[in-house]
Amino acid sequence: SCRPNKKVFSNGDLYVGDFKEVLPHGKGKYTWSNGMVYEGDWEAGKMTGKGLLLWPSGERYNGDISGGYLHGFGTLTSPDGSMYEGQWRMNIQHGFGRKKYSNSDVYEGEWKEGEHEGNGRYFWNNGNKYTGNWKRGKMHGRGVMEWVNGDKYNGCWLNGLRHGSGIYQYADGGYYFGTWTRGLKDGKGVFYPAGSKRPSLKKFCISLGYDNGPKSVLSQCSSLNLEGSTVKKRSVRRSVSEKISVSGVLRSSGRISHKSAESSRHSDSSRESMHHYSSGTFSLDSDGGQSEVQESTAVVYEREYTQGVMIKERVRGYTELPKKAEKKTKHHAKETKKSSCFGIFKGKNSYHLMLNLQLGIRYTVGKITPVPKREVRTADFGHRARITMFFPRRGSQFTPPHKSVDFCWKDYCPMVFRNLREMFKLDAAEYMMSICGDDGLTEISSPGKSGSIFYLSLDDRFVIKTLKKSELKVLLKMLPKYYNHVKEHENTLITKFFGLHQITVHGKRKVRFVVMGNMFCTELRIHRRYDLKGSTHGRCTDKDKIHENSILKDLDLSYEFQMDKSLQKFFFHQIALDCNFLKSQHIIDYSLLLGLHFRAPEQLNGLLKPPMMPNIESSPAGQGLTTDGEVLFPSKGLLLVAHEPSSVSTDPGPHIRGRPLRAFSLGDKEVDVLVPGTGRLQVQLGVNMPAQANQKLSRDEADSAEVELFEVYDVVIYMGIIDILQEYNAKKKAEHACKSVKFDPLSISVVEPELYAQRFINFLKQKVFPEQP
Repeated sequence: SCRPNKKVFSNGDLYVGDFKEVLPHGKGKYTWSNGMVYEGDWEAGKMTGKGLLLWPSGERYNGDISGGYLHGFGTLTSPDGSMYEGQWRMNIQHGFGRKKYSNSDVYEGEWKEGEHEGNGRYFWNNGNKYTGNWKRGKMHGRGVMEWVNGDKYNGCWLNGLRHGSGIYQYADGGYYFGTWTRGLKDGKGVFYPAGSKRPSLKKFCISLGYDNGPKSVLSQCSSLNLEGSTVKKRSVRRSVSEKISVSGVLRSSGRISHKSAESSRHSDSSRESMHHYSSGTFSLDSDGGQSEVQESTAVVYEREYTQGVMIKERVRGYTELPKKAEKKTKHHAKETKKSSCFGIFKGKNSYHLMLNLQLGIRYTVGKITPVPKREVRTADFGHRARITMFFPRRGSQFTPPHKSVDFCWKDYCPMVFRNLREMFKLDAAEYMMSICGDDGLTEISSPGKSGSIFYLSLDDRFVIKTLKKSELKVLLKMLPKYYNHVKEHENTLITKFFGLHQITVHGKRKVRFVVMGNMFCTELRIHRRYDLKGSTHGRCTDKDKIHENSILKDLDLSYEFQMDKSLQKFFFHQIALDCNFLKSQHIIDYSLLLGLHFRAPEQLNGLLKPPMMPNIESSPAGQGLTTDGEVLFPSKGLLLVAHEPSSVSTDPGPHIRGRPLRAFSLGDKEVDVLVPGTGRLQVQLGVNMPAQANQKLSRDEADSAEVELFEVYDVVIYMGIIDILQEYNAKKKAEHACKSVKFDPLSISVVEPELYAQRFINFLKQKVFPEQP
């Protein structure tokens, strides 16, 4: 039974209320000597139940308390006028809640560890509003920003910045469909002036290269790489129980202190300031709701941006496809599907194929990883070196139950690929989680004529491609030599292979997969992609079919690149070694896959810092930036600096094996490149290579509706040799024999390996990376 009592402690604290034996229990009021007061429920000497806490600063909390913590539902009011009403967990806002800030901004939505995380809405005091996903206190994922002037952005966000695909709608009715990077327009997009006819969202998605429509575009939001940052938890200094224990009555139990709410207030205010600038940069200023072209017109503009600077524009009239053309297109699509040997794996079957692949890789990696490491032997190569396992739907002694169909799994040369993965410093657990994580793989359309299915891992580190039977045979045949070549040349540009597998589904064809490193796994946006073979035969792309993710060809390349002399020398040295290897294996038809990240031209030059992350004290919101993400002021470009291992990231995995390159311009020292708005990147062969791109303007381009606004760009280059599984066999020899000698060698698609290698290298030396005068 509880008995009412009053106790004055030697330090001046006072408790009035119910006791159970010597502990406060029931209803009671505790007053600290500094003026802090708690009045409410007690249980065994701890504040538990409902109560009211008053701090000397004027803050007050009214709500649920458990074991000395603010825990449950409650309202915290501060003297500056801010108020949080919602759920708490262990002294921290966690769950659903609404906070009104001292400047009258309001956030209502989900919280995690004291920060906005999940779905929520933020209302600025000037009338702007954001509705969408949050992560670690910043806009992240898919969301809609609405400005008071009527402008609206609907798309992807990352770390409080527009990042990924989105649609910007102007108040006057104009639309811009495109992509953003760190808050700036970056990459290809289409501008529809007010009064022009706009396509459906589905057509927009397809125009950007996302064949699966809106779902595919919006899935980009969830697959963005979030820069790692730890969530700082508020420190809880002293509990009421600690305070009472000073008087020798209670035991210490470490809970809430009279200072905890004050520290909470300061933490919130600093976080509040960050919100006003990290998200408010876009919200404070707008471009007046006016799109760039006002007149009603059927003309639309295909544009390309780098860091908010428009570098290219193509004017075209917007017309719907004529019905005949539309029927022809559909018929052609049907033919393409029929010609693809993987057409049976569409829709639900494609999902089963992906699931089977994940189950098989998880099984393979789990089985081979515990085996003691050793050098490979002759018996580890060839089609007989394999692991075979049946995966029934219900599971078995060796396999788990699953939601796919019964299938048979075959893993080729497991010890060889295990050693290759370790050679490229890939952790087995990370490799497995990257491909086999719960979020699954992303299916991407095939850029070539092979009809292959491509999957991309969630973290973008790995590409998985289906193979033809002939390609599987070539890879198995060349694997011993490939292994030795890769082992000997750590800077090789040849595709990095990490696994070779086969799935057989009852009543279906066998499907073979190879796991490769993604050459374009980088935090920089790849603006252009080229597949270069050194040939003119069928090596151009229809301009009307070019979209954000198109892979262009030899005749589409309108640039020459100038690199540092040492970088260029080392590049051609390795190209020669790699081509000699491919020639020795009778391989032809390979390509240099070239990815370009453009920097804003020198006279405009991008941003020195990310626009959404300015210094709170010194940088006014929205400076140098329009609402829709175009740059208004200049800063610095790329800069080569001496390599510092501790200053650069070694991720992602497929890029970390090669050693840093040396630059002639820095006295042949190993170098890094400083990229404004991104950071310091290690320069390796084929990765993060800085260069200057010089525009080559042809007569046709001069008379066309397409305008390249600048002649010289700073670029960061990513490249590697791909498609190395085409062997020059008897069938290819016969095809070559049919070609007339009088043909230009560049126009012949099939040539013998030695000539192909020579032509390939000459093309790169003369047309792509010509020697500097």
